Amino acid sequence: MNISRKIINDLIKWKNKPQKEALLICGARQVGKTTIVRQFGRKHYKHFVEINFEQSPEVRQAFEGNRDADSIIGRLSIMGYGPFVERQTLVFFDEIQSCPNARTAIKFLVEDGRFDYIETGSLLGINYANVSSYPVGFERQIQMYPLDFEEWLWANGVSAQVVDSVRKSYTNEVPVDSFLHEQLMKHYRAFLIVGGMPKVAATYLENPDFAETLNQQRIIIDSYRLDIAKYAGGQKTRAKRFFDAIPSQLAKEKKRFVLSDLEKTASMQKYEDAAQWLSDAGVAVFCYNTHSLELPFEQYESRNLFKVYLLDTGLLCNMWGTDVQWQVLQGDLAINEGALTENFVAAELVKHGHNLHYYDYKSRNELDFLIQEQNRLSILEVKSGKEYKKHTSLTNSLLDNSAKIGRSVVFCKFNVEKTDQITYLPLYMAMFV
Repeated sequence: MNISRKIINDLIKWKNKPQKEALLICGARQVGKTTIVRQFGRKHYKHFVEINFEQSPEVRQAFEGNRDADSIIGRLSIMGYGPFVERQTLVFFDEIQSCPNARTAIKFLVEDGRFDYIETGSLLGINYANVSSYPVGFERQIQMYPLDFEEWLWANGVSAQVVDSVRKSYTNEVPVDSFLHEQLMKHYRAFLIVGGMPKVAATYLENPDFAETLNQQRIIIDSYRLDIAKYAGGQKTRAKRFFDAIPSQLAKEKKRFVLSDLEKTASMQKYEDAAQWLSDAGVAVFCYNTHSLELPFEQYESRNLFKVYLLDTGLLCNMWGTDVQWQVLQGDLAINEGALTENFVAAELVKHGHNLHYYDYKSRNELDFLIQEQNRLSILEVKSGKEYKKHTSLTNSLLDNSAKIGRSVVFCKFNVEKTDQITYLPLYMAMFV
């Protein structure tokens, strides 16, 4: 089944530019990069040429020697790719991280101006050192993620009009219709355990058999582990240990990632490259500590104190085990100390362009997320249980710093409610932040 993705609007805007650079779509494996480019290319261009550097490694030879456009297009044509029709052709370089020379050649291909180019890549950080010259000024990068919750609703047949009505409730801070709220919470619980990987989502929506859904998730998790073994080089042991520890670290009451849990001699210096590799690969999302309720966050952050989330709650559930899925479907969102709900909000924030920070100063008044909205600091707390109005850290922070804080939000499983200083929002409304 075709699942509608928001990124298609970015591709259309890019195509309509009179003078365009190449478009590089980055993201973790299995988030749907190849599928969306194929759909876009076949619909919006008369000719679509797809080149996958992993499936057809021999094509890398076309980028050896002279890198002018005529030489490269000529070699590709001899290899059977084409047709290349001026102003009517989209050339798609898939898995471009496997051919650093192609990345270098983008400058010359774009300067030539006859054809449009889209690149996709996973794990692009691996081959940084192998790219002799980056196409600065000739390449625009955008990030692609798993489905966000709004895209999940579309895939489930929820109309744009319904989503817009919920968005109005979010903007105006008024309750959602009670029946609609309950239905959205059901969709939310299903999303937690299925997640937003397009193939997994399509498998579930075509046949809600959790056995096959879980199997598809395990295939993706195993592929990540294989990528670590294949690409992480000297960091593969540490990167795999780090990746496998994310679920257990999140399940703790204090969700900060503690490196010494991995091995007694662990340190940030020792694991920094492994952590960066996982971040570059789009596998892990880091949320850094800031010790002051001030902007900019980066000025006060501690890079050695962090929480780590997965971009997909379905994969996180799978790594925890099958009992989790059953409990979530039953509405027991307090499982694992709310780690799953916190991971959901973290992933939604990242998908909508936010960098993640949390507040904790000497273990006092820990706050789940701090973000910047309209040049003001906003506090976002996540509560999975019934006692969502017990938030001592948030209350104390507002008493001491109310002039600095733009808005304070508590995400919970209940409907919208507004007090003098705090807005309570249902968890699914994280899709609007």
